[in-house]
Amino acid sequence: MMIRSIALLSLALLAESSSAFQPATRHPHRTQGTTTTTVLSVSYLDQLSGASDDASVEESWGSWIPEQQPAAAAPVIVTAEETDPSIGGGIHHAPLDYFGRDKLDSKGARANTDWGSPQDATRKLAQDGTIAGGCWFCSEGGWPSPNQKGATEIFFVLEGHGMLGDSDGAKHYFGPGDTVIIPKGHTGRWDVHTPMHKIWAVNSHDNIEEDQSLPIRVQVDGYHSFAPQLLTPNVGGIDPVYGSGSSSIAYKTFYDIGPTSVGVWTSQPTSIPVATPLERKSFFHMLEGVLYVHDSATGISKRCVAGDTVMLPSGFQGYIDVIEPAKKLFTTAV
Repeated sequence: MMIRSIALLSLALLAESSSAFQPATRHPHRTQGTTTTTVLSVSYLDQLSGASDDASVEESWGSWIPEQQPAAAAPVIVTAEETDPSIGGGIHHAPLDYFGRDKLDSKGARANTDWGSPQDATRKLAQDGTIAGGCWFCSEGGWPSPNQKGATEIFFVLEGHGMLGDSDGAKHYFGPGDTVIIPKGHTGRWDVHTPMHKIWAVNSHDNIEEDQSLPIRVQVDGYHSFAPQLLTPNVGGIDPVYGSGSSSIAYKTFYDIGPTSVGVWTSQPTSIPVATPLERKSFFHMLEGVLYVHDSATGISKRCVAGDTVMLPSGFQGYIDVIEPAKKLFTTAV
């Protein structure tokens, strides 16, 4: 009798364990459109912290010759509803492996280097005339950047270490987990100290942002600055991304100049209606958790997990359904 009880208990635990790995959906009717699921071999954040080991970076990237890589795979975005902003909606979504090294387009060796032999490669997610997003890889090397930057760039470092210098020689170092902002008009230099892989967003706008100091400086925000105790609870406030007053949300805006706003956004499980069309175009990179983005105009939903990158157009309406506590970096732009 005791053996039979133990066997039944084991079967029950096995069933419960298996069910824990099934994708959760708070609103099944919102997930009838295209969804993308990313299975990561290890924890996404563990990958970032592990990238500080120079030996592992060298093993991963050091022997890569971009020209020898196969052509980029077919884009994730395949339907007119998703690629044509005039139809409304237009969710652009890419899992982390969309930006894998075998899918990047080589740009070859840089021509203006003063040390090393850096070669870079990239892959774009989407571009809508105001904001663009994608990824970039570069091997070791350095080069001057004397021409004013033509747009404001925000990037999140997946792997590698580097330095951006301002025109007066001030240096800004960054590595895995850091967010870097290069304002429009910046001049200085680039140094890639270990092979670098980053997710980027670029906001194209007419004028250099107001209130910028001279010389224009790079800004680096480390992952430690996204800790929960450093965020602002959204109690009675207005969420800077979706305009929601939900108390499940907390955030920190660490750059808000002119047409560009950058920060970190977190939420506990909840459903956030986006009933009023977004006035700003939105780009985000998932750091933790699971959420669904549902576009009411097209009926398309995307499942977003750690490592995913997403762009939403201005005018977006729908729902953000947070299934597991989520954290993401955001950029909004006009």
